[in-house]
Amino acid sequence: MTKAPEIAQRAKAQLAELTGLKPGTVSALTKDEEGWHVTVDLIELKRIPEATDVLAAYEALLDDEGNLIAYQRTQRYYRGQVTEEE
Repeated sequence: MTKAPEIAQRAKAQLAELTGLKPGTVSALTKDEEGWHVTVDLIELKRIPEATDVLAAYEALLDDEGNLIAYQRTQRYYRGQVTEEE
């Protein structure tokens, strides 16, 4: 069985390969009956200063072996943008 850190790295690598974007951090990781749900922040547009970089959160679904089943962009934001959960 694949462990969470390996799933996170596989999600980052596969999203980078598919999108051509540079992966940042893994901001969420859960497992349910569908598989592994991983949210990865990718850099969509590099800018100066870095606080104005445009990032996007992508949610990926991976199977138990770490193979990408589906993904979608769920949010775009500036690196310096602070959001609070309600």
